[in-house]
Amino acid sequence: MSEVNSIIEIKNFINGEWISNGDLETVQLKNPSTGEVISNVPMSTPEISEKAVQAAADAYPAWRSTPLPKRMDYIFKICTVMQENLEELAQAIAIDQAKHISEARGEVGRVIEIVQMACSIPTLMQGETIQGIATNINGRVIKAPLGVFCGVAPFNFPALVFGWFIPIAIGTGNTFVYKPSTDSPLFMQKMMQLLSDIGLPNGVVNVVHGEREVVETWYENDDVAGVCLVGSTPTAKAIAQGCGRNGKKTMLLGGAKNFLVAMEDAPMDLLIREILMSGYGSAGQRCLAVSNIAVVDEIYDEFVERLITASKEITLGDARDPDIIMGPVISESAKERILNYIDIGLNQGATLALDGRNPDLPVANKDGYFIGPTIFTDVTPCMQIAKEEIFGPVLSILKVGCIDSALKMISDHDMGNGACIFTQNTFYTEKFINEADVGMVGVNVGVCAPHPYLPFGGIKNSLVGNNKVQGKDAVDFFTQNKVATVRTVDPMDNGSITAKNIDPSVRSCVAG
Repeated sequence: MSEVNSIIEIKNFINGEWISNGDLETVQLKNPSTGEVISNVPMSTPEISEKAVQAAADAYPAWRSTPLPKRMDYIFKICTVMQENLEELAQAIAIDQAKHISEARGEVGRVIEIVQMACSIPTLMQGETIQGIATNINGRVIKAPLGVFCGVAPFNFPALVFGWFIPIAIGTGNTFVYKPSTDSPLFMQKMMQLLSDIGLPNGVVNVVHGEREVVETWYENDDVAGVCLVGSTPTAKAIAQGCGRNGKKTMLLGGAKNFLVAMEDAPMDLLIREILMSGYGSAGQRCLAVSNIAVVDEIYDEFVERLITASKEITLGDARDPDIIMGPVISESAKERILNYIDIGLNQGATLALDGRNPDLPVANKDGYFIGPTIFTDVTPCMQIAKEEIFGPVLSILKVGCIDSALKMISDHDMGNGACIFTQNTFYTEKFINEADVGMVGVNVGVCAPHPYLPFGGIKNSLVGNNKVQGKDAVDFFTQNKVATVRTVDPMDNGSITAKNIDPSVRSCVAG
Protein backbone atom coordinates (compact mmCIF):
# COMPACT_ATOMS: atom_id res chain seq x y z
CA MET A 1 0.00 0.00 0.00
CA SER A 2 1.54 3.30 -1.15
CA GLU A 3 1.73 6.31 1.13
CA VAL A 4 0.82 9.94 0.55
CA ASN A 5 4.12 11.65 1.29
CA SER A 6 3.54 15.23 0.23
CA ILE A 7 0.85 17.81 -0.24
CA ILE A 8 -0.92 17.41 -3.58
CA GLU A 9 -1.51 20.70 -5.39
CA ILE A 10 -5.11 21.31 -6.49
CA LYS A 11 -5.68 24.01 -9.12
CA ASN A 12 -8.38 25.30 -11.43
CA PHE A 13 -8.02 24.47 -15.12
CA ILE A 14 -9.31 27.14 -17.49
CA ASN A 15 -8.81 27.52 -21.24
CA GLY A 16 -6.09 24.89 -21.39
CA GLU A 17 -4.04 26.15 -18.43
CA TRP A 18 -3.60 25.29 -14.78
CA ILE A 19 -4.30 28.50 -12.88
CA SER A 20 -2.22 29.51 -9.86
CA ASN A 21 -4.31 29.83 -6.71
CA GLY A 22 -2.59 33.09 -5.79
CA ASP A 23 -4.40 34.78 -2.91
CA LEU A 24 -7.48 32.57 -3.09
CA GLU A 25 -8.88 31.24 0.15
CA THR A 26 -8.39 27.47 0.47
CA VAL A 27 -9.86 24.67 2.57
CA GLN A 28 -7.94 21.66 3.80
CA LEU A 29 -8.43 18.33 2.07
CA LYS A 30 -7.96 15.37 4.40
CA ASN A 31 -7.53 11.66 3.83
CA PRO A 32 -10.61 10.21 5.58
CA SER A 33 -8.75 6.98 6.33
CA THR A 34 -6.13 8.71 8.47
CA GLY A 35 -7.26 12.28 9.06
CA GLU A 36 -4.00 13.63 7.58
CA VAL A 37 -4.02 16.79 5.44
CA ILE A 38 -3.18 15.90 1.84
CA SER A 39 -3.99 19.13 0.00
CA ASN A 40 -5.63 22.53 0.02
CA VAL A 41 -8.57 23.17 -2.29
CA PRO A 42 -9.03 26.68 -3.76
CA MET A 43 -12.32 28.45 -3.12
CA SER A 44 -12.85 30.17 -6.45
CA THR A 45 -14.54 33.54 -6.73
CA PRO A 46 -17.52 34.31 -8.95
CA GLU A 47 -15.13 36.11 -11.28
CA ILE A 48 -13.11 32.94 -11.78
CA SER A 49 -16.30 31.00 -12.48
CA GLU A 50 -17.29 33.59 -15.09
CA LYS A 51 -13.84 33.33 -16.65
CA ALA A 52 -14.27 29.56 -17.03
CA VAL A 53 -17.68 30.00 -18.67
CA GLN A 54 -16.21 32.59 -21.02
CA ALA A 55 -13.44 30.17 -22.01
CA ALA A 56 -16.03 27.49 -22.74
CA ALA A 57 -18.18 29.96 -24.70
CA ASP A 58 -15.20 31.06 -26.78
CA ALA A 59 -14.31 27.45 -27.55
CA TYR A 60 -17.86 26.46 -28.48
CA PRO A 61 -18.14 27.71 -32.11
CA ALA A 62 -15.03 25.88 -33.26
CA TRP A 63 -15.84 22.77 -31.23
CA ARG A 64 -19.41 22.42 -32.48
CA SER A 65 -18.10 22.84 -36.04
CA THR A 66 -15.54 20.08 -35.52
CA PRO A 67 -16.67 17.11 -37.64
CA LEU A 68 -18.38 14.45 -35.60
CA PRO A 69 -15.79 11.76 -36.42
CA LYS A 70 -13.07 14.07 -35.14
CA ARG A 71 -14.96 14.66 -31.89
CA MET A 72 -15.35 10.91 -31.60
CA ASP A 73 -11.59 10.54 -31.94
CA TYR A 74 -11.26 12.41 -28.65
CA ILE A 75 -13.91 10.25 -26.97
CA PHE A 76 -12.04 7.12 -28.08
CA LYS A 77 -8.82 8.64 -26.72
CA ILE A 78 -10.50 9.35 -23.37
CA CYS A 79 -11.50 5.70 -23.17
CA THR A 80 -7.95 4.59 -23.98
CA VAL A 81 -6.17 6.85 -21.48
CA MET A 82 -8.59 5.86 -18.73
CA GLN A 83 -7.85 2.20 -19.39
CA GLU A 84 -4.11 2.91 -19.37
CA ASN A 85 -4.32 4.93 -16.14
CA LEU A 86 -7.05 3.00 -14.32
CA GLU A 87 -4.96 2.23 -11.25
CA GLU A 88 -3.74 5.80 -10.79
CA LEU A 89 -7.28 7.16 -11.13
CA ALA A 90 -8.61 4.56 -8.68
CA GLN A 91 -5.90 5.36 -6.15
CA ALA A 92 -6.91 9.03 -6.30
CA ILE A 93 -10.47 8.08 -5.37
CA ALA A 94 -9.27 5.78 -2.58
CA ILE A 95 -7.13 8.57 -1.09
CA ASP A 96 -9.47 11.55 -0.86
CA GLN A 97 -12.89 9.89 -1.13
CA ALA A 98 -11.75 6.85 0.88
CA LYS A 99 -13.69 4.41 -1.25
CA HIS A 100 -12.25 0.92 -0.85
CA ILE A 101 -9.66 0.41 -3.57
CA SER A 102 -11.58 -2.50 -5.13
CA GLU A 103 -14.69 -0.33 -5.40
CA ALA A 104 -12.64 2.61 -6.70
CA ARG A 105 -11.31 0.39 -9.47
CA GLY A 106 -14.86 -0.70 -10.17
CA GLU A 107 -16.02 2.91 -10.39
CA VAL A 108 -13.33 3.81 -12.93
CA GLY A 109 -14.19 0.65 -14.83
CA ARG A 110 -17.85 1.66 -14.98
CA VAL A 111 -16.86 5.10 -16.28
CA ILE A 112 -14.86 3.45 -19.05
CA GLU A 113 -18.06 1.60 -19.99
CA ILE A 114 -19.94 4.92 -20.03
CA VAL A 115 -17.30 6.43 -22.32
CA GLN A 116 -17.64 3.39 -24.56
CA MET A 117 -21.37 4.12 -24.67
CA ALA A 118 -20.54 7.72 -25.61
CA CYS A 119 -18.68 6.34 -28.62
CA SER A 120 -22.12 5.44 -30.01
CA ILE A 121 -23.13 9.13 -30.12
CA PRO A 122 -23.10 9.22 -33.95
CA THR A 123 -25.91 6.66 -33.94
CA LEU A 124 -27.79 8.20 -31.02
CA MET A 125 -27.65 11.66 -32.65
CA GLN A 126 -29.27 10.55 -35.87
CA GLY A 127 -32.22 12.74 -36.78
CA GLU A 128 -35.44 12.07 -38.65
CA THR A 129 -36.73 12.94 -42.11
CA ILE A 130 -40.24 12.89 -43.52
CA GLN A 131 -40.63 13.13 -47.25
CA GLY A 132 -43.44 14.77 -49.15
CA ILE A 133 -45.16 16.82 -46.45
CA ALA A 134 -46.24 19.03 -49.35
CA THR A 135 -45.41 19.31 -53.03
CA ASN A 136 -41.59 19.29 -53.30
CA ILE A 137 -41.31 19.97 -49.55
CA ASN A 138 -39.62 17.69 -47.04
CA GLY A 139 -39.27 17.95 -43.27
CA ARG A 140 -36.16 17.16 -41.26
CA VAL A 141 -35.30 17.01 -37.55
CA ILE A 142 -31.65 17.29 -36.57
CA LYS A 143 -30.09 17.03 -33.11
CA ALA A 144 -27.81 19.99 -32.45
CA PRO A 145 -25.66 21.06 -29.49
CA LEU A 146 -26.72 24.02 -27.36
CA GLY A 147 -23.52 25.65 -26.07
CA VAL A 148 -21.94 25.71 -22.61
CA PHE A 149 -23.06 23.24 -19.95
CA CYS A 150 -21.97 23.33 -16.33
CA GLY A 151 -21.89 20.46 -13.86
CA VAL A 152 -21.64 19.92 -10.10
CA ALA A 153 -20.31 16.65 -8.66
CA PRO A 154 -20.88 15.08 -5.23
CA PHE A 155 -18.05 13.65 -3.17
CA ASN A 156 -19.11 10.02 -3.34
CA PHE A 157 -18.69 9.28 -7.07
CA PRO A 158 -16.11 11.71 -8.49
CA ALA A 159 -15.39 9.52 -11.51
CA LEU A 160 -18.90 8.29 -12.26
CA VAL A 161 -20.40 11.76 -12.41
CA PHE A 162 -17.60 12.93 -14.70
CA GLY A 163 -18.62 10.06 -16.99
CA TRP A 164 -22.30 10.90 -16.82
CA PHE A 165 -21.74 14.52 -17.83
CA ILE A 166 -18.59 15.36 -19.74
CA PRO A 167 -18.00 12.70 -22.46
CA ILE A 168 -21.60 12.91 -23.67
CA ALA A 169 -21.77 16.69 -23.46
CA ILE A 170 -18.61 17.27 -25.47
CA GLY A 171 -19.24 14.34 -27.79
CA THR A 172 -22.50 15.96 -28.89
CA GLY A 173 -20.68 19.25 -29.57
CA ASN A 174 -21.06 21.25 -26.36
CA THR A 175 -18.35 22.65 -24.08
CA PHE A 176 -18.22 22.24 -20.31
CA VAL A 177 -17.40 23.83 -16.95
CA TYR A 178 -17.12 21.31 -14.12
CA LYS A 179 -17.07 21.83 -10.36
CA PRO A 180 -15.79 18.79 -8.46
CA SER A 181 -16.62 18.27 -4.80
CA THR A 182 -14.19 20.02 -2.48
CA ASP A 183 -14.08 16.74 -0.52
CA SER A 184 -12.89 14.60 -3.45
CA PRO A 185 -11.14 16.66 -6.17
CA LEU A 186 -8.17 14.37 -6.86
CA PHE A 187 -9.79 12.23 -9.56
CA MET A 188 -10.71 15.25 -11.66
CA GLN A 189 -7.27 16.79 -11.13
CA LYS A 190 -5.72 13.71 -12.69
CA MET A 191 -8.46 13.28 -15.30
CA MET A 192 -8.13 16.87 -16.48
CA GLN A 193 -4.42 16.35 -17.03
CA LEU A 194 -5.22 13.31 -19.16
CA LEU A 195 -7.72 15.34 -21.21
CA SER A 196 -5.00 17.92 -21.75
CA ASP A 197 -2.48 15.23 -22.68
CA ILE A 198 -4.68 13.84 -25.47
CA GLY A 199 -4.83 17.32 -27.01
CA LEU A 200 -8.43 18.24 -26.25
CA PRO A 201 -8.76 21.83 -27.54
CA ASN A 202 -8.46 24.64 -25.03
CA GLY A 203 -11.70 25.65 -23.35
CA VAL A 204 -13.70 22.54 -24.27
CA VAL A 205 -13.52 21.30 -20.66
CA ASN A 206 -12.74 23.61 -17.74
CA VAL A 207 -12.52 22.80 -14.01
CA VAL A 208 -13.33 25.25 -11.22
CA HIS A 209 -13.15 24.40 -7.52
CA GLY A 210 -15.22 26.07 -4.85
CA GLU A 211 -18.62 26.24 -3.22
CA ARG A 212 -22.06 27.60 -4.10
CA GLU A 213 -20.70 30.98 -5.28
CA VAL A 214 -19.19 29.20 -8.28
CA VAL A 215 -22.54 27.69 -9.23
CA GLU A 216 -24.75 30.71 -8.61
CA THR A 217 -22.97 32.76 -11.28
CA TRP A 218 -24.24 30.31 -13.90
CA TYR A 219 -27.91 31.16 -13.38
CA GLU A 220 -27.71 34.64 -14.87
CA ASN A 221 -25.00 33.96 -17.45
CA ASP A 222 -26.44 34.04 -20.97
CA ASP A 223 -23.65 31.77 -22.23
CA VAL A 224 -24.75 28.88 -20.01
CA ALA A 225 -27.27 26.59 -21.72
CA GLY A 226 -27.82 24.21 -18.83
CA VAL A 227 -26.66 22.89 -15.47
CA CYS A 228 -26.22 19.29 -14.27
CA LEU A 229 -26.04 18.03 -10.69
CA VAL A 230 -25.84 14.86 -8.67
CA GLY A 231 -26.39 15.81 -5.04
CA SER A 232 -28.98 16.39 -2.36
CA THR A 233 -32.61 17.15 -3.13
CA PRO A 234 -32.50 20.64 -1.50
CA THR A 235 -29.48 21.56 -3.63
CA ALA A 236 -31.17 20.21 -6.75
CA LYS A 237 -34.27 22.31 -6.06
CA ALA A 238 -32.17 25.43 -5.47
CA ILE A 239 -30.42 24.96 -8.82
CA ALA A 240 -33.76 24.29 -10.53
CA GLN A 241 -35.11 27.57 -9.21
CA GLY A 242 -32.02 29.50 -10.25
CA CYS A 243 -31.95 28.03 -13.74
CA GLY A 244 -35.71 28.16 -14.18
CA ARG A 245 -35.74 31.94 -13.91
CA ASN A 246 -33.64 32.10 -17.05
CA GLY A 247 -34.96 29.13 -19.02
CA LYS A 248 -31.86 26.96 -18.71
CA LYS A 249 -31.98 23.19 -19.07
CA THR A 250 -31.30 21.12 -15.96
CA MET A 251 -30.40 17.52 -15.21
CA LEU A 252 -30.70 17.22 -11.42
CA LEU A 253 -30.43 13.94 -9.49
CA GLY A 254 -31.31 14.32 -5.82
CA GLY A 255 -31.39 12.23 -2.64
CA ALA A 256 -32.50 8.66 -2.04
CA LYS A 257 -33.85 6.23 0.53
CA ASN A 258 -33.74 2.81 -1.07
CA PHE A 259 -35.79 -0.23 -0.11
CA LEU A 260 -34.89 -3.89 -0.29
CA VAL A 261 -37.77 -6.36 0.03
CA ALA A 262 -37.06 -9.93 1.16
CA MET A 263 -39.86 -12.40 0.45
CA GLU A 264 -40.32 -15.81 2.10
CA ASP A 265 -38.66 -17.58 -0.84
CA ALA A 266 -35.66 -15.25 -1.02
CA PRO A 267 -32.38 -17.09 -1.73
CA MET A 268 -30.91 -16.39 1.71
CA ASP A 269 -27.19 -16.76 0.98
CA LEU A 270 -27.44 -14.46 -2.03
CA LEU A 271 -29.63 -12.02 -0.08
CA ILE A 272 -27.13 -11.64 2.77
CA ARG A 273 -24.17 -11.32 0.42
CA GLU A 274 -25.85 -8.62 -1.66
CA ILE A 275 -26.88 -6.62 1.40
CA LEU A 276 -23.30 -6.64 2.69
CA MET A 277 -22.10 -5.17 -0.59
CA SER A 278 -24.98 -2.78 -1.09
CA GLY A 279 -25.37 -1.58 2.50
CA TYR A 280 -21.71 -1.32 3.47
CA GLY A 281 -20.03 -0.72 0.11
CA SER A 282 -18.62 2.81 -0.02
CA ALA A 283 -19.52 2.89 3.70
CA GLY A 284 -23.14 3.31 2.63
CA GLN A 285 -22.35 6.59 0.85
CA ARG A 286 -24.03 6.04 -2.49
CA CYS A 287 -27.38 6.89 -3.95
CA LEU A 288 -28.33 3.25 -4.55
CA ALA A 289 -27.18 1.87 -1.20
CA VAL A 290 -29.66 -0.37 0.57
CA SER A 291 -31.07 1.48 3.58
CA ASN A 292 -34.53 0.17 4.50
CA ILE A 293 -34.94 -3.60 4.46
CA ALA A 294 -38.55 -4.87 4.48
CA VAL A 295 -38.66 -8.53 5.50
CA VAL A 296 -41.74 -10.76 5.60
CA ASP A 297 -42.67 -12.43 8.91
CA GLU A 298 -41.82 -15.98 7.80
CA ILE A 299 -38.07 -15.35 7.52
CA TYR A 300 -37.63 -12.27 9.73
CA ASP A 301 -35.89 -13.90 12.71
CA GLU A 302 -33.55 -16.04 10.61
CA PHE A 303 -32.72 -13.08 8.40
CA VAL A 304 -31.87 -10.76 11.30
CA GLU A 305 -29.64 -13.36 12.96
CA ARG A 306 -27.76 -14.14 9.77
CA LEU A 307 -27.33 -10.51 8.77
CA ILE A 308 -25.93 -9.53 12.18
CA THR A 309 -23.53 -12.48 12.18
CA ALA A 310 -22.27 -11.65 8.67
CA SER A 311 -22.02 -7.91 9.42
CA LYS A 312 -19.75 -8.59 12.39
CA GLU A 313 -17.22 -10.05 9.95
CA ILE A 314 -16.81 -6.73 8.09
CA THR A 315 -13.28 -5.40 8.67
CA LEU A 316 -12.50 -1.68 8.65
CA GLY A 317 -9.34 0.21 7.78
CA ASP A 318 -7.48 2.25 5.18
CA ALA A 319 -9.42 2.39 1.91
CA ARG A 320 -6.25 1.50 -0.02
CA ASP A 321 -5.71 -1.71 1.93
CA PRO A 322 -7.04 -4.62 -0.17
CA ASP A 323 -7.28 -6.82 2.92
CA ILE A 324 -10.01 -4.78 4.59
CA ILE A 325 -13.64 -4.64 3.48
CA MET A 326 -14.92 -1.17 4.38
CA GLY A 327 -13.27 2.23 4.56
CA PRO A 328 -14.32 5.37 6.42
CA VAL A 329 -17.02 7.94 5.75
CA ILE A 330 -15.94 11.10 4.00
CA SER A 331 -15.40 13.56 6.88
CA GLU A 332 -15.65 14.27 10.57
CA SER A 333 -18.91 16.17 9.98
CA ALA A 334 -20.36 13.21 8.07
CA LYS A 335 -19.43 10.90 10.92
CA GLU A 336 -21.09 13.19 13.45
CA ARG A 337 -24.24 13.37 11.32
CA ILE A 338 -24.48 9.58 11.14
CA LEU A 339 -23.87 9.22 14.88
CA ASN A 340 -26.70 11.69 15.43
CA TYR A 341 -29.04 9.51 13.38
CA ILE A 342 -28.10 6.51 15.51
CA ASP A 343 -29.08 8.51 18.60
CA ILE A 344 -32.35 9.50 16.93
CA GLY A 345 -33.14 5.87 16.14
CA LEU A 346 -32.60 4.88 19.76
CA ASN A 347 -34.64 7.79 21.07
CA GLN A 348 -37.57 6.92 18.78
CA GLY A 349 -37.73 3.32 19.98
CA ALA A 350 -35.78 1.29 17.43
CA THR A 351 -33.55 -1.52 18.71
CA LEU A 352 -29.83 -1.14 18.01
CA ALA A 353 -29.13 -4.76 17.13
CA LEU A 354 -25.57 -4.05 15.95
CA ASP A 355 -23.70 -0.99 17.21
CA GLY A 356 -21.03 0.38 14.85
CA ARG A 357 -20.13 3.47 16.82
CA ASN A 358 -16.79 2.25 18.18
CA PRO A 359 -15.36 -0.19 15.65
CA ASP A 360 -12.02 -1.95 15.94
CA LEU A 361 -9.44 -0.17 13.81
CA PRO A 362 -5.78 -0.52 12.87
CA VAL A 363 -3.57 1.87 14.84
CA ALA A 364 -2.78 3.91 11.74
CA ASN A 365 -6.47 4.65 11.23
CA LYS A 366 -7.46 5.71 14.73
CA ASP A 367 -7.84 9.33 13.55
CA GLY A 368 -9.92 8.38 10.51
CA TYR A 369 -13.67 8.85 10.18
CA PHE A 370 -14.98 5.35 10.76
CA ILE A 371 -18.37 3.93 11.62
CA GLY A 372 -18.86 0.19 11.58
CA PRO A 373 -21.87 -1.74 10.26
CA THR A 374 -24.94 -0.64 12.21
CA ILE A 375 -28.29 -2.44 12.23
CA PHE A 376 -31.61 -1.30 13.67
CA THR A 377 -34.54 -3.66 14.18
CA ASP A 378 -38.09 -2.88 15.31
CA VAL A 379 -38.14 0.03 12.88
CA THR A 380 -41.43 1.52 11.69
CA PRO A 381 -41.96 3.64 8.56
CA CYS A 382 -42.74 6.77 10.59
CA MET A 383 -39.33 6.80 12.30
CA GLN A 384 -36.81 9.36 11.17
CA ILE A 385 -34.17 6.74 10.40
CA ALA A 386 -36.63 5.11 7.98
CA LYS A 387 -37.65 8.37 6.32
CA GLU A 388 -34.41 10.35 5.89
CA GLU A 389 -31.24 9.66 3.93
CA ILE A 390 -28.50 8.79 6.45
CA PHE A 391 -25.73 8.23 3.88
CA GLY A 392 -23.76 5.84 6.03
CA PRO A 393 -23.50 2.11 6.89
CA VAL A 394 -26.77 2.08 8.83
CA LEU A 395 -29.50 -0.46 7.98
CA SER A 396 -33.11 -0.30 9.18
CA ILE A 397 -35.07 -3.56 9.21
CA LEU A 398 -38.85 -3.35 8.98
CA LYS A 399 -41.20 -6.32 9.38
CA VAL A 400 -43.98 -6.67 6.79
CA GLY A 401 -46.80 -9.15 6.31
CA CYS A 402 -46.82 -9.39 2.53
CA ILE A 403 -45.59 -7.83 -0.70
CA ASP A 404 -48.46 -5.35 -0.72
CA SER A 405 -47.35 -3.96 2.65
CA ALA A 406 -43.82 -3.52 1.34
CA LEU A 407 -45.03 -1.83 -1.85
CA LYS A 408 -47.14 0.57 0.19
CA MET A 409 -44.08 1.58 2.25
CA ILE A 410 -42.22 2.31 -0.96
CA SER A 411 -45.14 4.23 -2.44
CA ASP A 412 -45.67 6.29 0.72
CA HIS A 413 -42.05 7.45 0.83
CA ASP A 414 -41.39 10.85 -0.73
CA MET A 415 -38.20 9.65 -2.44
CA GLY A 416 -38.21 7.18 -5.30
CA ASN A 417 -34.70 6.40 -6.43
CA GLY A 418 -34.35 2.62 -6.34
CA ALA A 419 -35.81 -0.54 -4.84
CA CYS A 420 -35.11 -4.23 -5.18
CA ILE A 421 -36.81 -7.50 -4.32
CA PHE A 422 -35.35 -10.90 -3.51
CA THR A 423 -37.63 -13.71 -4.58
CA GLN A 424 -37.84 -16.72 -6.87
CA ASN A 425 -41.55 -16.18 -7.51
CA THR A 426 -42.44 -14.84 -10.96
CA PHE A 427 -45.68 -13.28 -9.70
CA TYR A 428 -43.82 -11.32 -7.00
CA THR A 429 -41.20 -10.28 -9.55
CA GLU A 430 -43.62 -8.90 -12.12
CA LYS A 431 -45.83 -7.27 -9.49
CA PHE A 432 -42.82 -5.52 -7.97
CA ILE A 433 -41.49 -4.31 -11.31
CA ASN A 434 -44.91 -2.92 -12.23
CA GLU A 435 -45.89 -1.40 -8.88
CA ALA A 436 -42.70 -0.31 -7.05
CA ASP A 437 -42.93 3.49 -7.13
CA VAL A 438 -39.28 4.17 -7.95
CA GLY A 439 -37.18 4.98 -10.98
CA MET A 440 -34.88 1.95 -10.86
CA VAL A 441 -35.95 -1.58 -9.93
CA GLY A 442 -33.78 -4.60 -9.16
CA VAL A 443 -34.61 -8.30 -8.84
CA ASN A 444 -32.19 -10.41 -6.78
CA VAL A 445 -29.56 -7.66 -7.00
CA GLY A 446 -28.60 -5.41 -4.11
CA VAL A 447 -27.70 -2.35 -6.18
CA CYS A 448 -30.02 -1.85 -9.14
CA ALA A 449 -27.64 0.38 -11.11
CA PRO A 450 -28.63 0.29 -14.80
CA HIS A 451 -26.03 -0.44 -17.45
CA PRO A 452 -24.60 2.69 -19.16
CA TYR A 453 -26.76 2.10 -22.23
CA LEU A 454 -29.88 2.59 -20.07
CA PRO A 455 -31.11 5.73 -18.25
CA PHE A 456 -30.12 6.22 -14.60
CA GLY A 457 -32.30 8.24 -12.24
CA GLY A 458 -35.16 8.13 -9.78
CA ILE A 459 -38.59 9.73 -9.52
CA LYS A 460 -40.48 11.81 -6.95
CA ASN A 461 -38.05 13.82 -4.79
CA SER A 462 -35.08 11.81 -6.02
CA LEU A 463 -35.21 13.58 -9.38
CA VAL A 464 -35.90 17.27 -9.86
CA GLY A 465 -37.36 17.58 -13.34
CA ASN A 466 -37.52 14.82 -15.94
CA ASN A 467 -34.00 14.39 -17.30
CA LYS A 468 -31.92 11.35 -16.42
CA VAL A 469 -28.29 10.48 -17.07
CA GLN A 470 -26.76 7.82 -19.33
CA GLY A 471 -27.74 6.40 -22.67
CA LYS A 472 -30.04 8.04 -25.15
CA ASP A 473 -31.63 10.13 -22.37
CA ALA A 474 -28.32 11.91 -21.84
CA VAL A 475 -27.81 12.51 -25.56
CA ASP A 476 -31.30 13.99 -25.75
CA PHE A 477 -30.53 16.30 -22.81
CA PHE A 478 -27.31 17.67 -24.29
CA THR A 479 -28.90 18.35 -27.68
CA GLN A 480 -31.86 20.26 -29.07
CA ASN A 481 -34.18 19.28 -31.88
CA LYS A 482 -33.97 21.65 -34.84
CA VAL A 483 -36.61 21.33 -37.52
CA ALA A 484 -35.88 22.17 -41.15
CA THR A 485 -38.57 22.59 -43.79
CA VAL A 486 -36.97 22.28 -47.24
CA ARG A 487 -38.53 22.98 -50.61
CA THR A 488 -36.66 21.57 -53.57
CA VAL A 489 -36.85 23.68 -56.72
CA ASP A 490 -36.22 22.36 -60.21
CA PRO A 491 -33.80 24.86 -61.82
CA MET A 492 -35.33 24.03 -65.23
CA ASP A 493 -38.87 24.95 -64.11
CA ASN A 494 -39.54 28.51 -65.26
CA GLY A 495 -43.26 28.40 -64.52
CA SER A 496 -44.63 31.19 -62.41
CA ILE A 497 -46.49 30.65 -59.13
CA THR A 498 -49.71 32.53 -58.59
CA ALA A 499 -52.22 32.58 -55.81
CA LYS A 500 -54.49 30.43 -57.94
CA ASN A 501 -52.14 27.51 -58.50
CA ILE A 502 -50.56 27.15 -55.07
CA ASP A 503 -51.08 23.63 -53.74
CA PRO A 504 -53.30 23.79 -50.59
CA SER A 505 -50.86 21.50 -48.80
CA VAL A 506 -48.13 24.05 -49.37
CA ARG A 507 -50.32 26.74 -47.83
CA SER A 508 -50.70 24.68 -44.67
CA CYS A 509 -47.00 23.87 -44.61
CA VAL A 510 -45.84 27.48 -44.61
CA ALA A 511 -48.60 28.80 -42.35
CA GLY A 512 -47.54 29.88 -38.89
